[in-house]
Amino acid sequence: VQLQASGGGLVQAGGSLRLSCAASGRTFSSYPMGWFRQAPGKEREFVAAISWGGGSTYYADSVKGRFTISRENAKNTVYLQMNSLKPEDTAVYYCAADFKPSSYDSSSSYAYWGQGTQVTVSS
Repeated sequence: VQLQASGGGLVQAGGSLRLSCAASGRTFSSYPMGWFRQAPGKEREFVAAISWGGGSTYYADSVKGRFTISRENAKNTVYLQMNSLKPEDTAVYYCAADFKPSSYDSSSSYAYWGQGTQVTVSS
């Protein structure tokens, strides 16, 4: 599986962005997916995850209520809608695929990674 993230950019605090992650491969719909982020000088951290069918979603406490993860299996794409952005959301955002059961928040649990997309939130 190859993953291509896009949609990052520069936005003012309080604004919104939608990230997309396009996947290659016919088995995309069978993979649970996740988003992580990494700010300069910090470790990569979990942001959100979604089950293969989209029926279950998981969020980090820091983004709960502001971010929404979704997927369109027909388009081999997973999205991260980010609202009410804060300067502390500034980071490189990565999408990842195929996490092990019950380990959606662990980066080591994921088998496939895309390149990152930069999100910068100005105050």
